[in-house]
Amino acid sequence: MRDIARPFPFVPLSSPAASANDIRALQGQLGARGCGPVRTSGKFDDATVLAVKRFQIRFSDMIGRPLAVDGIVGPLTWHALFGSAPVMVVNASKPSLATDALEFALAEVGVLEVPPHSNRGPRVDQYARAVGLDPEEGLPWCVAFVYWCFTQAAERATKKNPLPKTAGVLNHWRAASKLAKVSIVKGALAVENPGLVQPGFLFAMDFGGGVGHIGFVAAIAGAQLVTVEGNTGPDGTREGIGVCRRMQRRLSNINLGFINYSAF
Repeated sequence: MRDIARPFPFVPLSSPAASANDIRALQGQLGARGCGPVRTSGKFDDATVLAVKRFQIRFSDMIGRPLAVDGIVGPLTWHALFGSAPVMVVNASKPSLATDALEFALAEVGVLEVPPHSNRGPRVDQYARAVGLDPEEGLPWCVAFVYWCFTQAAERATKKNPLPKTAGVLNHWRAASKLAKVSIVKGALAVENPGLVQPGFLFAMDFGGGVGHIGFVAAIAGAQLVTVEGNTGPDGTREGIGVCRRMQRRLSNINLGFINYSAF
């Protein structure tokens, strides 16, 4: 009864343009999961919205986090129902310098600033030096961490690091956008089509005033990201205490978008 191969329909099911077959599949699955009664009418009616909310209350997304109880069938709710977006790990992407860099990033998880909130520490200083920063200035280092990881991967592969040598998120985004072998997935497009984002991509966020944050995508399930980030913490701050593996970010949080270096 569980259709594990059904792809997410990117037309909202509440829209007149939605497929009646998709709505019937949804209604059948809601009934099978004990969230009815709901008729397989092919119409996204009030009874269907109520059944969706019942499901969202009772079940979690595919990496164990609570679903928003809003009656809207977005990627997380759809994939929780149909199981059609398993969490992708590093090996799910074609090996490249980007996936190699992600391996180095994962190995750095747990590195902490010394002392906390200083932007300093033996390893953090190495990240800073990789992009030409003076560690004694105690500057934010999320971009430096990404650059350092790619440098380690490039040295192992006897290649040149293709990343722009900068410590600024917005500078990195602008420079990467101009590189011929680099592809960019804007944030809004990623929300519409989560399948465009793969492990090894970099996410980039703009907080305004020239401030941003960057890190690695380690895995993706529906609209939920697993990331590896430098200069962050459990609360997701861009001025944290170390390198963390985080499971809190969603595609909709990434307002700039994603950088794909997998051609290298």
